[in-house]
Formats: sequence, structure tokens, C-alpha cells
Amino acid sequence: MMTNLLGGLSPTRFLNEVWHKRPLLIRNAVPGFDGLLSPAEMRGLACREDVESRLIQGSGKRWQLDHGPFKKNDFKRLPKTEWTLLVQSLNHFLPEADELLARFNFIPHARLDDLMVSFAVPGGSVGPHFDSYDVFLLQGQGHRRWQISTQTDLAILDDAPLRILRHFMPEDEWILGPGDMLYLPPHVAHYGTAEDACMTYSIGFRAPTTEELAHGFLMHLQDTLKLEGRYADPDLRLQNHPGQISRAMLDQIEKMVARIKWSRRDIVEFAGRYLSEPKPNVFFDAPDTPVSRAAFNKQAKKTGVLLNPKTRLLFAGDRFYINGEAFTPEPDESAALKQLADQRRLVSPPPAALCERLYCWYEAGWLETDVP
Repeated sequence: MMTNLLGGLSPTRFLNEVWHKRPLLIRNAVPGFDGLLSPAEMRGLACREDVESRLIQGSGKRWQLDHGPFKKNDFKRLPKTEWTLLVQSLNHFLPEADELLARFNFIPHARLDDLMVSFAVPGGSVGPHFDSYDVFLLQGQGHRRWQISTQTDLAILDDAPLRILRHFMPEDEWILGPGDMLYLPPHVAHYGTAEDACMTYSIGFRAPTTEELAHGFLMHLQDTLKLEGRYADPDLRLQNHPGQISRAMLDQIEKMVARIKWSRRDIVEFAGRYLSEPKPNVFFDAPDTPVSRAAFNKQAKKTGVLLNPKTRLLFAGDRFYINGEAFTPEPDESAALKQLADQRRLVSPPPAALCERLYCWYEAGWLETDVP
């Protein structure tokens, strides 16, 4: 199955020879695949308040972008050509989408972003553009023409609501049908156009900028840093200019700020919290009528448990991170927690020491019992 997914390459060869290096077209990557939902079901999701969706119309240099949630009548007024509907984080709402993402677990979960689905009528597109992250483009129903370019000219249109390339110079072109997939590393320009009514599933990966990471880390330090002392100037001297910030004051402030230090452990703690933190628009629903602790433990031992599709559970060393929170488990909990982080489910009964923690996650909506 994995060799089909990667065009005959093992995960090791794919990572060594393709990942982050060059595009790869994979015919019949997922045999028999024609999608996970219908266009009507997708439109239904785009009408929900808790779903991030976008509607893109246009071509050439004329584009229009509208954000959801939409109303059913919005779709009735659309033309027959040149529009695309996008729905983000399909894996949060459709179990089959979460199962599809599991096929890509040769990439660390900390890098995974989400599964986006796009539905386009003939001529529909989001324009020629480039992404700053790796992406797999898996074709569902219908056919999409992809043109790609490794051009270095990445200038974009000035007044467009999307990041549309000003000059796109295609180098390769293919038409993808159901089950075909195209892998693209960052900054490879691409232009997908629907040949007929079609749906494409985009598996995207996180690639935060240096500025985003630095800002997040500084916020982390702000919450965790403790520095003793206070500004003092017992040797203060009379200044000719009271409005001047003296060199002595600047020197002391510089020394005080220079006391800010961090260690590898601070980096690990920040990375775990940051990379497991759900997006701002992600919310968890606690069970309306939660079962008792005893009933939960009984069901967990019988059928196991699985993470809510929105939950992110990661670990580094002996520390675990779930949805932005950090903890150090007891030694007899670690093996089961690592299995839960890797496979996103526990098939075997969890150890008794872990049941209390799992029940708290269940009450918060972070975890479910694995009922077939």
C-alpha cells in the first residue's frame, strides 16, 4: 500500500530522494480512490459556523475571494464555470479523512497541518501560486490539469485577494484522475485547473516562519521567565539635561536584559506546547452526557480509545504535550502514551494508572472510546 502511495518508493527512499527536493507525479497512488464526500456534503460543511471555508471565483488577473460560513442560496447564484470551494481541516469532521491522513504517518505528526478539500467546476482554479510548505495533491472525482514550474520569479499580483503569481511559466503539465497524486516541495509554482467538476484533497504540512517561532518562543519566555532584582541607581549623578536617557541607565538596562537565558529544555517545552496547540478556530465539544468513570474504564479496556481528530498529542523525551498542555507521566504510562501519540489510538487495554488521565481527556472532548 505504501509503495503505491509513493510511486514505488519506500518511505526512506522518498524522504532521501524526493521530500523537500523535487516534485513527484504518482499515478494510481490510492487505487480505487474517488473521494471522501460528495459536492453536496461539502457545501453543507461550508455552511457550518465551525468550518473554515472559502469560495474563489475568477481567472487571469480578475479574482474574488469570499469566506464562509455560506448559505445554501449562495451556491445557487454561482455560474457554471470558473469557481472553486475550499474546506479546511476535513479530518476534523470526517473519520474517513482522518484515516486518509494516517497513510502519511511517515512524516512526523508535528509537521502535519490538515487535509483540505477543494471542489471546482470546469475552469475552476485558485490561480497560479506557490506554497511555503510541502503538499500532496490527491485527486478524487473528476480531473484536474496541473502545470508546475521551478521558476525563481515569485512576484505576485498587487491588488488580488489571493497570492497569484504575476508571471507563471509552466515547465511540466499533467492531467490527474481519481487516485492520482502530485507531491510538491515548497516554492514550486503550480496552477491547477478543473477539466470537469472535480475534487482534490490537499495534505499540507506546517512550516512556521522564523518570525512566528521567535515570537511564539518570546511569548513562552514571558510566561515562564522569572528574574530577580529591580532597577536601582544609588550612585545617581546630577544631569545637565533631565530629559536625556543617560549612558549609565542604558548600561544597567542592558545588563538586566542580558540576564535572560534559556536552555535546551526551554526549547523542548516551547516546541511541544507550540506544535501541539490547536489552531485558534478549533474548539472541542465535551460529551453531552458523559459516561461514568467506571463505564469509561470498562469500555476502554474492551475496545480501546482513540484521540479526537482535532487533538494533537506529541512527546519529546519523558515529556508529553497535548493540545498545548505539558505533563510528565508516570513510568508505567509512557509506553501506552507513546503508542497513542504514534497511532492516535490504543487497541490494547490501557494500564490502570493511565485511566484517570484518559477519563479527564474524554470529559474535555479530547478523546473517545474506540467503539467499532
